[in-house]
Amino acid sequence: MRTDNAPEARALLITGTVGAGKTSVADAAGDLLAGSGVPNAVIDMDWLCRSRPAPADDRFNFALLVRNLRCMVGNYLDAGVTRLVLAGVVEDAEDREQCAKAVGVGLSVCRLRVELPVVRQRLSRRHADEPEALRWHLDRSGELDGILDRARVEDFTVDATHHRVDEAAAAVLEAAGWR
Repeated sequence: MRTDNAPEARALLITGTVGAGKTSVADAAGDLLAGSGVPNAVIDMDWLCRSRPAPADDRFNFALLVRNLRCMVGNYLDAGVTRLVLAGVVEDAEDREQCAKAVGVGLSVCRLRVELPVVRQRLSRRHADEPEALRWHLDRSGELDGILDRARVEDFTVDATHHRVDEAAAAVLEAAGWR
């Protein structure tokens, strides 16, 4: 439970194109925070909207994601978590605002950038035995990268193209002012 002298809770959303390493970096950031004694939770937002079929007017089931996020965050905060590390995609300012309202604490957004040739290599390894999934992810990586370039929803960017996951996580936490 929270005490009166507990630090103010904050949230950090790591966004980026598919294959950029959002989930891996968020998980490593949670480990770094835990290693420093900071009560934290890591939430992979992809799992919060994994229900099929998605509504015709909500391609990625974002409304469900926001409802589930709101419920989960309250539980984590009640349990004493002071840092929420989220991994997911926000494609525009409205998505960002909905996430901010759902978490109900200060939200910073980090765009994790990885050069598209590296993203495509990662996706090719990840979906080596899934030709349809590979094709979709390869197409989506370029599409989403362009969407994020235009939307500029991030507060800061970390280029993780040539960094190990733990290095990228440390850079994200540093840029967020959490280290």
